[in-house]
Amino acid sequence: MGSQINLNTSGMQCIGAYLAPAKYARKGGLVVVQEIFGVNAHMRSVCDRFAEHGYTAIAPAFFDHVESGVELDYGAEAFARGRALVGEVGIERALADVASAAESIRSAGRIGVVGYCWGGTIALLSATRLGLPAVSYYGARNVSFLEEPPRAPVQFHFGERDASIPAEAVQRHREAYLQKDGPQVDIYTYPAGHAFNRDIDASHYDAGSAKLALERTLAFFDKHLEGT
Repeated sequence: MGSQINLNTSGMQCIGAYLAPAKYARKGGLVVVQEIFGVNAHMRSVCDRFAEHGYTAIAPAFFDHVESGVELDYGAEAFARGRALVGEVGIERALADVASAAESIRSAGRIGVVGYCWGGTIALLSATRLGLPAVSYYGARNVSFLEEPPRAPVQFHFGERDASIPAEAVQRHREAYLQKDGPQVDIYTYPAGHAFNRDIDASHYDAGSAKLALERTLAFFDKHLEGT
């Protein structure tokens, strides 16, 4: 189990973060980037799972810039509230928080980023703008940033039945990155919908897809964060 800490940001404000120290072998550090629902029980469990696999994991609470302690469920009102908070925080501030979180766990070794939903797009931008190896799960906003070349390896996970990310959008990722010079890029699809990794939400979770995606994610970080 992890704990709540305070995280310095690029401005004068501190925000909260959930920190799960690595158990057993220390392989490096991961910044875990939230969905639009805040650093809720699911995001904390994601951090704990990575810690069990040897990574120190930290999830910065972006929404603290607007309102402290936001943890949303998955209903329609929460979805609308989450989208509004995302708009208030903005991409630039979220990326600055990722950089601050990465620096806060620098002692763990090399740092990567893994993000989900909105966080999947922030993870992609962490590779293109911050130069951090990143894994992006079902980032529905990715397409707007595909012209930015990655400065670090990236891995993508998409559900084939994800209405928010149609097959055409996944193909645009392939056209943007595959068979081009630059860092390694992997693109995987699964027989699942959006948020298939969200194991506390039976309406979205797909156990087989989540298990395979996690195995690929761990192999990616074991490779690109090795030598820590």
